[in-house]
Amino acid sequence: MEQATDDTAPDSTAVRTVNSLRRDTYADSVALMRAARHLGDLPGVAAASLVMATEANLRLLADAHLLTSEAAEAGPNDLIVALRGDPEALTLALAAVDDLLAQPDSPASSGTREAPPARALTEADPATSLALISTPGPYAAAEALKALRCGMHAFVFSDNVPLDQEIRIKQEAHRAGLLAMGPDCGTAVVDGVPLGFANVLRPGRIGLIGASGTGLQQVSCLLDAYGEGIRQMIGTGGRDLSADVGGITTLDAFALLDADPGCALIVLVSKPPAPEVAERVLARAARASKPVVVCFLDCTRARPSGRVTVAGTLRDTAAAAVEALGGKVPEAFVPPRQPEPSGPQLPAPSTHLLRALYAGGTFAYEARRAVPGAVTTTEPAAGGIRLPDRHLILDLGDDAYTAGRPHPMIDPTVRAAHLRVALADPRTAVIVLDVVLGHGAGADPAAALAEELERVPARQRPPVVAFVVGTGADPQGRAAQEDRLRAAGALLAPTSTDAIAYAAALLPTPGHDRAEALTTAGGTV
Repeated sequence: MEQATDDTAPDSTAVRTVNSLRRDTYADSVALMRAARHLGDLPGVAAASLVMATEANLRLLADAHLLTSEAAEAGPNDLIVALRGDPEALTLALAAVDDLLAQPDSPASSGTREAPPARALTEADPATSLALISTPGPYAAAEALKALRCGMHAFVFSDNVPLDQEIRIKQEAHRAGLLAMGPDCGTAVVDGVPLGFANVLRPGRIGLIGASGTGLQQVSCLLDAYGEGIRQMIGTGGRDLSADVGGITTLDAFALLDADPGCALIVLVSKPPAPEVAERVLARAARASKPVVVCFLDCTRARPSGRVTVAGTLRDTAAAAVEALGGKVPEAFVPPRQPEPSGPQLPAPSTHLLRALYAGGTFAYEARRAVPGAVTTTEPAAGGIRLPDRHLILDLGDDAYTAGRPHPMIDPTVRAAHLRVALADPRTAVIVLDVVLGHGAGADPAAALAEELERVPARQRPPVVAFVVGTGADPQGRAAQEDRLRAAGALLAPTSTDAIAYAAALLPTPGHDRAEALTTAGGTV
């Protein structure tokens, strides 16, 4: 183990940046994110990141000022522990790293001891039908190909996998009659087993396919709330419907679900695909033996045909699926009215901007349709976060904002900092927040956001519209998370679609008084 320190000042009590290098040491990316979250919560630790030393991760650490000169020479087989904070706190944090990485993902559900897991795919039980792969991107393709050659479906959580390798993986899976989910596949539920970031969903008769992780989570959770259940949920990775990949996994998943007698309806969720791929997928959907609901967000090319229904939003996708099976969905969302004492105060005339701070990239994409022309990045500033003088819709799960940190669904630090700035900005008219629950997400994701809201007196705070993606069976509990946000003064919407529409209605328009906007949207001035 090698250690390098970069002092920011000669004073021994000054904040320091420390890199601890573990040569030829690999750890799963999810385990690294959880360990980083724990270290970052320790008193005196300002920032913590644990990553494999790939070129992409080294750049992210450098951008976050968490990389020392010695550790910059690390190779992709090495693990970097990067910390910034008080010297004494860093000493304690470094001492805790090995124990954190040695911890199992979760405590055993019984007192029995399980056999140690296989250390290689070839050592796996012959009955194993799926491999979950979470390695540094440069190595993921090799492991996925091994899985396929062992007769296993491959769920590839890893990102930064070269495009040509993704194509090769998916072509080989297709030839073998298997599925390659990913690379960069964030969620799936296979035979009732959640993979990646996934919610606890009731079993049922609907099969989902998606190139959108949080989009799949939103639709599946709404189906659960509407009384339907999930047969299978197959993630494809975000590039599957690109012209280069050609929808290989999407089309293979269609074939699998269409042939499954236990699947009564197929739902496809994606950002707009390449035009030629959209045509190919829609043609396959039209030949299906069962109803199909297609949602290509903000895509005008998709047209309904035969048994294919086209939906434009995540909410409408879930509703169309339920109605296609003869079910009913709840009445249209009516924005909540706030009692006068805690209601938002009438903003000043300069207060006119939306600040949508999402953990889910699909929600940010959907929001751009409701608020066209919004800025989607923030500018770096020496003093911290600088918000633009335009509407802002951020995907804070993007690499530009995590910079070696855990995803905001695990670690709320980055988003809480942006929320703090948005609440203090006199130009902010309304804020939108998503809270995503389920396996892999933080234990209490609403808490950090609620604490930021409670720092600001209610009548000095702009309206904050929030929505929770989850089910009552999730470890965090949807109702408990909604109650926490509501108690902090947030206005709750049932879906991502409703939340951005509600927020947009609170924005002033020429000739439209803000008091009228709040009243129309259901608020109280």
